[in-house]
Amino acid sequence: MIVEQVWTGNDYRNFNYLIVCPENGEALAIDPLAHKMCLDTCKKNGWEITQVLNTHEHFDHTGGNQAIVDATGAKVMAHKNAKNSIEGMDRGLEAGDVIKVGRTIELLALDTPGHTMCHICLLSQTDESGLFSGDTLFNAGAGNCHGGGHPEELYDTFVRQLAELDENTRIYPGHDYIINNLEFTLDREPDNDAARALLAQINNQDPADALVTTLAQEKEVNTFFRLRSPTVIAGIREAFPDLPEHPDAKTVFVKLRELRNSW
Repeated sequence: MIVEQVWTGNDYRNFNYLIVCPENGEALAIDPLAHKMCLDTCKKNGWEITQVLNTHEHFDHTGGNQAIVDATGAKVMAHKNAKNSIEGMDRGLEAGDVIKVGRTIELLALDTPGHTMCHICLLSQTDESGLFSGDTLFNAGAGNCHGGGHPEELYDTFVRQLAELDENTRIYPGHDYIINNLEFTLDREPDNDAARALLAQINNQDPADALVTTLAQEKEVNTFFRLRSPTVIAGIREAFPDLPEHPDAKTVFVKLRELRNSW
């Protein structure tokens, strides 16, 4: 499986992705807002986009669809409940559906609500475990819930689905927010040495050559996975003094998301 991470360089700090079958060059484009960059990359490498996958319905993920379809005739896929918000959708996906790319690649659709209620993550089912996580899971962070989502649903997605994946799973998010996210982790958990070391490592990185984290790393540095940390809990109780001494994990997550909204 070839994974081409396309750094758009736009104000949204989007990552687009091309997942390519090495045997025949067929490609799946994920959230190809930077459609020209995606098409140019395929032309340079002799690849052909045959499918487009939108992780969710926001314009910064769907805005390149039509240009890709016009240029290639590709079919558009997204969450089945996004049919009224994503124009020209050819296939509606639900949990457990498999997307085949070329001769060798299979990707499993996960129904991952929270950022929106129509969000799909893709999990590779081939030689390398990878999660294409859209705006659900960022490197060291979690998506907001402003545009049609809900933080309690996002919590359930994190705990019941993402946390259960193989810890070697590589994380491919929809945006590059890693520096801000690590700084938020350290604001919430100043004694997190792993987050501090990673921030020092990538502080001057070029997003065009971005670090790809694993789920194991995320569990060390992503505060939204660190709901049992005494430091995180103490900080939440300081910010929200009405909370009980031992708040449950869902409450910690929701309050972290609330703090991140205004941080």
